[in-house]
Amino acid sequence: MKTECCVNQENVDIVVEKLIPEDDIVDISDIFKILGDPSRMRIVAALRIKELCVGDISALMEISLSGVSHQLRLLKKSRIIKSRREGKLIYYSLDDDHIESLIDIALDHVRDEGT
Repeated sequence: MKTECCVNQENVDIVVEKLIPEDDIVDISDIFKILGDPSRMRIVAALRIKELCVGDISALMEISLSGVSHQLRLLKKSRIIKSRREGKLIYYSLDDDHIESLIDIALDHVRDEGT
């Protein structure tokens, strides 16, 4: 059975010209991989509401302090969250408005259900 393939060189050329560079594709993919973990996504969702310290996140998520610290390290490395020190405590929040926008768009998408 022969499969026909439509190759419209004009369309291909347009896409090639406007395609996101490979380095950016990899970086974007990494962000979605990090956010693809439910534990990390719960942490991000909580930090979307309020800045929290490790202990607060641990209590809220019912995850050990070391488990929360591990997840926070990954989120911070990916620039999804940032931290600030206040005395002995370190507080975490979303890195910038872009992260909140990503979450809002994803939430709209999952709640839309084809309407």
